[in-house]
Amino acid sequence: MTQPVSLAFTETDLEAIAGAEGRVALVLDPGRGLSALARRVNKLTRGAVLRLVESAGFADRAPGEIITLAWPQGLAAEALDIVLLPRRPEAALLRRTGGKLAKLSAEKGLLVLAGALQGVEDLALGLLLRGYAYDALKSQKAAPRGAVTVMGRVPDADPAALQALAEGIFFTRDLVNAPANLLTTTRFAEELLALRDLGITVEVLEEDQLEELGMGALLCVGQGSASPSKVVVMQWAGGTPGEAPLALVGKGVVFDTGGISLKPAGGMEDMTMDMGGAGTVAGTMKALALRRAPANVVGLVGLVENMPSGTAVRPGDVVTTMKRDTVEVINTDAEGRLVLCDVLWYAQERFQPKGVIDLATLTGACIVALGHENAGVFSNSDAFCNAFLKAAAAEGEGAWRLPLAPAYDQLLKSRVADMKNVGGRPAGSITAAQYLQRFVKPGTPWIHLDIAGVASLKSESDLAPTGATGWGVLALDRLVRDGFEG
Repeated sequence: MTQPVSLAFTETDLEAIAGAEGRVALVLDPGRGLSALARRVNKLTRGAVLRLVESAGFADRAPGEIITLAWPQGLAAEALDIVLLPRRPEAALLRRTGGKLAKLSAEKGLLVLAGALQGVEDLALGLLLRGYAYDALKSQKAAPRGAVTVMGRVPDADPAALQALAEGIFFTRDLVNAPANLLTTTRFAEELLALRDLGITVEVLEEDQLEELGMGALLCVGQGSASPSKVVVMQWAGGTPGEAPLALVGKGVVFDTGGISLKPAGGMEDMTMDMGGAGTVAGTMKALALRRAPANVVGLVGLVENMPSGTAVRPGDVVTTMKRDTVEVINTDAEGRLVLCDVLWYAQERFQPKGVIDLATLTGACIVALGHENAGVFSNSDAFCNAFLKAAAAEGEGAWRLPLAPAYDQLLKSRVADMKNVGGRPAGSITAAQYLQRFVKPGTPWIHLDIAGVASLKSESDLAPTGATGWGVLALDRLVRDGFEG
């Protein structure tokens, strides 16, 4: 699995600057005079920094802009990057700027002269996250990046905690980026079993156990595939012993052809990312364990492959869920909710959680509604939902609440069963959430996150290259820190 570069914060050492190899990044506030670090670099470079500051148009440059001086005189570094930031910038600006620096970082490392910059941990996190590259399957690897050292005011943030977040996000990205012939349901389960090394209790429920539990909805999705369906349960018990956990439930469709309701050929290769919800749950659990979060959290993922074959579930088939409700399968390409409904019910039956959050690349309708900027958020609890939205906003992960209402249930009525698995084109994301809500017990706070538009992108973002983003790990980790740690 991909590992982030190492990160360290150090006190100011003016004598160490001249000999630093790789790249040196100097944070400058255009509205202030030169800091002690800037004066030292200016002296070493024989006035180059001051000439830049006094040059025409310098004061008009945008915050977050980086100006590079190659092979600067007086420094061992191959480049001096002048980073323009106000002293107290917003976290989003700091992370974006860190992402820009990551794209410039060198094999021999990066020394960031941050001085008294407020929020330097966000700059560092941006550096870590944008340093990701998925090249495991390429003959030519990405250029290696050296360690990052941030010099100046040492923040309260533990660099190990930032590393933990980055490792969790990289784990999610690696899983989501992996092709389906390599990340089978069996291989996915093996990757999760390896989390035992971090102190997470992991168990894999196989098909015979799922049949005994009555998970007919989940099992019908995978019955056309040679890959066995599984449910993996991950428990992190860092909080008060016996205290009810927060439950995270993820859709893990390792490849989605649509089944008998076959998808169009164009773009079907992207369906390797249809396990994005399970990937986010896995990455969150890893981050919590790495930072030894003092909370009880359980992650459950349903791993299946949706394939057409002579044994595949058909439109018109009726299946029985673990709850014992019957579902008429109208469209086999609406398979994610069939997986989630059984895992949601199992999570509540077994753990009686304080709250449940499910994540899934569930509907194309959510992309139509919100594009690739926001995940769709649905909830039966204003307090729980607002806590998540606050966490997502604090971490810069777009999330937008959409409505639920009993009127939408009319669209799910079936002539032959308790419900249908789809409600037609109108309000597609909402009817999917309404379907899932039927499997949430009264009194259980619940959030459904439709991450179809944010789990993987066709172009690079500020903090990730093209492909998997790792969306949700930061927001869920913040939610746990703010609301579930004792």
